Amino acid sequence: MKKMFRNMNDDGVSTMTEYLTLTTVLVTMFIIMMFVVNATLMEGPSNTLKYHSYVDIGNGVSVRIVDLYVIAPSEGTIRTQLYLPDTVAGDEYEVVMDDGVSGVDQFIRVTDGSVFADVAISGIGATRGVKGRTTGSGYNLITYDSSGV
Repeated sequence: MKKMFRNMNDDGVSTMTEYLTLTTVLVTMFIIMMFVVNATLMEGPSNTLKYHSYVDIGNGVSVRIVDLYVIAPSEGTIRTQLYLPDTVAGDEYEVVMDDGVSGVDQFIRVTDGSVFADVAISGIGATRGVKGRTTGSGYNLITYDSSGV
């Protein structure tokens, strides 16, 4: 009768352990890279685009307000329309005009809640107060009334 001898080596177990270890490390690196790529390659440039677009929108509103006040009558009312884009980088935003802390440092804040840009309202200083808020929704109306109402 022949005896059967089995070769008891650990080649199969070593290969399986190596495969599982390598797969675990690669999957972990893939998950980490998904978060890094999203933050670095998608959110960062999107926020930069939003900021510069908000600055452009704020400058446009500021120029329109100053132009309106320059030609404003001493008695009466004047109105103008201003077009604002509906969204910036796929997000809605809000335009807030405020007279600041001291009334002299008037500014326009354009924000979506996470990214914001403050633009100074130059040219009218403390002589005329500016207040109001709107959203980016097509045409907006800017009204000047000499009575201050």
